[in-house]
Amino acid sequence: MTESDLPVVDLTPGRWGDPAHPVELPAAALDALKHLGVRRPAAAPAKPADRPGLTAAQLGVLAGVVGAEHVATGLDARWAHTRGYSTPDLLRHRAGDTSDMPDAVVYPASHDEVQALLTACAAHDLAVVPFSGGTSVVGGLAADRRFVTVDLGRLDQLVEIDEVSRTATLQAGVRGPAAEALLAERGYTLGHFPQSYEGASIGGYAAARSSGQSSAGYGRFDQMVVGLTLATPRGTIELGRAPMSAAGPDLRQLVLGSEGAFGIITSVVVRIRPRPAERHFEGWRFEDFAAGLAAIRRLAQDGPLPTVLRLSDEAETAVNLADPDVFGGGSGGVLAIVGFEGPQNPTTAEVLTAAGGQNLGAGPGETWRAGRYRAPYLRDPLLDEGALVETVETAGFWSRLPELKAAVTEALVKSLTDQGTPPLVLCHVSHVYETGASLYFTVISAQTDDPVAQWRTAKSAANHAIATAGGTISHHHGVGTDHREAYAEEIGPLAVEALQAVKKVLDPEGVMSPGVLLTSS
Repeated sequence: MTESDLPVVDLTPGRWGDPAHPVELPAAALDALKHLGVRRPAAAPAKPADRPGLTAAQLGVLAGVVGAEHVATGLDARWAHTRGYSTPDLLRHRAGDTSDMPDAVVYPASHDEVQALLTACAAHDLAVVPFSGGTSVVGGLAADRRFVTVDLGRLDQLVEIDEVSRTATLQAGVRGPAAEALLAERGYTLGHFPQSYEGASIGGYAAARSSGQSSAGYGRFDQMVVGLTLATPRGTIELGRAPMSAAGPDLRQLVLGSEGAFGIITSVVVRIRPRPAERHFEGWRFEDFAAGLAAIRRLAQDGPLPTVLRLSDEAETAVNLADPDVFGGGSGGVLAIVGFEGPQNPTTAEVLTAAGGQNLGAGPGETWRAGRYRAPYLRDPLLDEGALVETVETAGFWSRLPELKAAVTEALVKSLTDQGTPPLVLCHVSHVYETGASLYFTVISAQTDDPVAQWRTAKSAANHAIATAGGTISHHHGVGTDHREAYAEEIGPLAVEALQAVKKVLDPEGVMSPGVLLTSS
């Protein structure tokens, strides 16, 4: 099965993935949780209580643009658009916390309707948060005041394919699997497969600078975008007259990663490629993380790069990935996954072998590929059992990666241990560049009585460690509200002032995603 065969999944509010295919924790995992002191919560998830929404006059403004039948004010619709899928989001969802619930959900069907909505909302001081896949894990679907959600699900068309230029124009509401299936009908692929693929959308990819598992071969999503259309409260901006230009700063890059703070991306023009005739995934063993890191750096800097290249540390290899029958029993080591789309390049194997790697064959690679999109399903049953499980991601230059990994791991272990819940911390590299790579940490511990505050404390320690060790606050999850202050510290006050000036020009009333990316002025 390939990604174009996967269905679009309508996510269940407060739980990840297809509710028809839940995941149960294996007995070994349940036993391991006991060693971490995890205890199943006594309280059942709470039901949300409704609260007053918009006035009749405000609802009339929205209905005047999209029609009353496309304005939802019921509790179910609003609750389904409340927050995203970070662990704090899910914990607050289980607590019935409606503090970030929108006052209405609006479903426009075209760019013109989105534009008219933003103009009307600015005129009537109605804050707006865009929503397409809803898979944010950084508080990107909240606001610092009451707001209306603009759901782009009806903007779900493949508008055009230019086979000569190999580009496709996709509306922002097209979900990942739908985009891949539409392109596959014409023999093409986008090649963008983040772990949120089942639920994420084209607009979200662009707004958050998404990266997918095949980034070594296809690049990040922002590298795929050659044009885009942005609706703002003051009007429409269309960018991307040519693939590259020296006509001033590239304003596409200002919009990509803006997370709804400047406006709503309604469509993008993306680079596409012919679908590969074959795919191969294999596993490689290295003695330790340092040896594996040196090996993948050689490929990133000198080539030849495979399509997928990732490296797990000792802890993640032991817990998640290593089949003892394939990996050599208790021999230890770390596992790299190497994936090729199209014919395999034998030089890649020569480089890895010369760097001390042992080829384990297709077994580990295909096992990882087959379970790639099922892994996020494990978080809900872990939370059900009383575990705290969350992720932290960053990126840095190759020379600083060992220090960065050690600093973040130490900060997480110390913070959670000091709270009486010593954690298990796993790490892997999943995106590589000539000059550096990403680090992705998974953290598991017992919950305290206030797990949201527990994680906030641990995350603050990790953020400080990232800044001190020279990493970026986010490689691909984005800023949202969760990383806003750390982002401001990373870029400095003058750069923040410049971005605030852009927002003031495009969104003078401050109605677009207030508090996301930038503090409200």
